[in-house]
Amino acid sequence: MATPDDHRLAAELAERTGTLLLRLRDRLVADGASADVVKRCGDLAAHQYLVDRLATERPADAVLSEEATEDEQQDHARLTAPRVWIVDPLDGTREYGEGRSDWAVHVAIVEEQVPTAGAVAIPAEGIVLSTQHPPAAPSASAGTAPVRFAVSRTRPPAVTQQVADLLDAEAVPMGSAGVKAMAVVLGRADAYIHSGGQKQWDNCAPVAVALAAGLWCSRLDGSPLRYNELNVELPDLLICRPELRDQLRAALDSLAERG
Repeated sequence: MATPDDHRLAAELAERTGTLLLRLRDRLVADGASADVVKRCGDLAAHQYLVDRLATERPADAVLSEEATEDEQQDHARLTAPRVWIVDPLDGTREYGEGRSDWAVHVAIVEEQVPTAGAVAIPAEGIVLSTQHPPAAPSASAGTAPVRFAVSRTRPPAVTQQVADLLDAEAVPMGSAGVKAMAVVLGRADAYIHSGGQKQWDNCAPVAVALAAGLWCSRLDGSPLRYNELNVELPDLLICRPELRDQLRAALDSLAERG
C-alpha cells in the first residue's frame, strides 16, 4: 500500500507543478505568446518537471503520463510494475491557454490497478486536494434543491443531459475533468457523469481523492474503475455523493436498457 510519504509526495508534486505552470503562463503572456504556444509550453514543462522529480524520488516506480510518447504509454513493462504513477501534468490545456482558472494538475500512484494515493491541484484557485489530508465529505443535500451535475463547458456528453432530464437536475458548466470531479468533493456539484474520450490520467488522481473523501466512484455500469491497463482509454465514470448513488445508477441503467 501507499506509504505516508507517497501521499505527501503526490500533494507536493501537484502543488509545485501548479506553481510552475502559473509562473510560466504569466511569463509567456507578458512576452506576447499565443494561446497555442502557452498550451504547448505548459504541457511540456509540467510533464518534464513531474517525470524528473519522480525519477529522483521514486526511481523504482513506473510512470504513465499524458504527455509521454505513444511508445512510452504502450510500454508493457509498466503492466507488471507493482507501483505506477499516473499523472496528467496539465488537465485542461484549453482552459490554461485561455487564461482561465478551471484547469488542474493530477498526480496519483496505482497499485494492483487501484489508486492508493493521489492529489489534484487547482493552481489558479490555490487549491490542493489530496489523500494526504483527505477532504471531508460534503454534507448530504437537503433533498429540496435540484441535483447539480458538473458538466463540460464545451463538450457535455449526451448521457449527462439525458440523466439530468430524467432527474430534473441542474447542469453546472466548468472546465477540466479534474475541476469537475473536485467540484463534487468541494460541494460545488453533487455528481459528475462522463462518457466518451477520457483516458486513465484524466480521472485517476481525481478518483483517488474522491474515494478518500467518501464519494462513490465507478464506471457508468457500476463496475470498478481499473488503472494501469495496456489500453489507456477509460472513457466513462460516475463520481457522486454516496446518497445519490442508487438514484443515479437507476437512471443510467434505465437509459442503457432503452439503448
